[in-house]
This record gives sequence, C-alpha cells and structure tokens, in this order.
Amino acid sequence: MSEGNAVRKVHPWNGLTIPAAGVFTLDPRHADVAFVATQLKVVTVRGRFEDVSATLHLGQDPTASSVEVVVKTASLTTGQADRDTLLRSDHFFDVENHPELTFRSTGIAHVAGNEFTLDGALTIRDQTHPVRFAASFDGVGFDPWGAQVVGLSARTVIDRQLWGLTWHGILETGGLLIGKKVALEIDVEFKNAARDT
Repeated sequence: MSEGNAVRKVHPWNGLTIPAAGVFTLDPRHADVAFVATQLKVVTVRGRFEDVSATLHLGQDPTASSVEVVVKTASLTTGQADRDTLLRSDHFFDVENHPELTFRSTGIAHVAGNEFTLDGALTIRDQTHPVRFAASFDGVGFDPWGAQVVGLSARTVIDRQLWGLTWHGILETGGLLIGKKVALEIDVEFKNAARDT
C-alpha cells in the first residue's frame, strides 16, 4: 500500500495524524534510550543503553495502545570506562544477576495535540514500581520500502533508590556523590513492516 492510499488518518484530537492500527517493532537504528544524573552536585552525567527491544501495539484509538520494552543492562555506556564498570557492578544495575530492565505500559491518556501520559510498570533489579512518562507522537510517515514509521518520545524522572540503586559516595563537603534523581529520556522510532502485495 502506498502513502497515497492513506493508511494514515487524522484523529479528531486537534488534527493529530496517527498511523493505522497494528503491531510495530522498535527500529534499533533510531533508538535513543538515555539516562541523565548529577554527579558531584554540579556535573551532569548522560548515559544510554545500546541494546533495546520494544513492541508497540497501536490501537485504532491511541489510548488503547500498549508498549513493552526490554533493555539489556550490560549495554549501558556513559563514555567513561571506570564509570561504566561501576554502574554495571552490584552497586548499581548488577548486570550479572539482573541482565534486563523492563517497562510494560498500563495506560495511556491524551493530554492535548500530540501529547500523552504513558503509565507503566518499570522493573529494575527485580523490583517493580509504577512510573508516568510525559510522551508524544513525534511524526508518522513511511520508509523507502513502504513500511509505516512512527516517532515517539517520552520523559520522566525517577528516584533510583526505589529500585535498589542505593549506593552513594559522600562528598567531603557533604551531600551525595551521585544524585538520587535520574531523568529517563527516550526518543525512538517504531516500524510496521506489513505491506500489501
């Protein structure tokens, strides 16, 4: 089916364009799953996970959709080998005993335009807690081979200690070496490879 045959539609919500319902898989070439934390109270440390898989079940109504995400914890990188070793150790992600972290959505609510809230269960180190992301549909299109593509982004801030990421060093001047709050920033594309023959 070509783009001209309109597998996309305009939803009544402020003209939001959404793709046709279906099962979409994460395109690993267009997946940025990042975390941002403060270090030494003033330095921002940004890292990302390089091995991520996800499936988006997109409903006719976007709020009827769901998403499941699996992240390989050993794939984290911050650009500094010593720091990566610490984060992979049992002080933090304990990748040997907890090789995956997961997210499974439990609800989606429309806010305005292309903005949504995405609720779900985040599991790290076998501990599961609810989280809410501020999310958005960032675009709908087709790749050169006719597959539907949808761009999504999501943002939230979590308290790492809830998931057992409790290690911290204490500065000589007081305060934590690594802050409790961690921002999660996700910018991804999903693809539905189904096409008419």
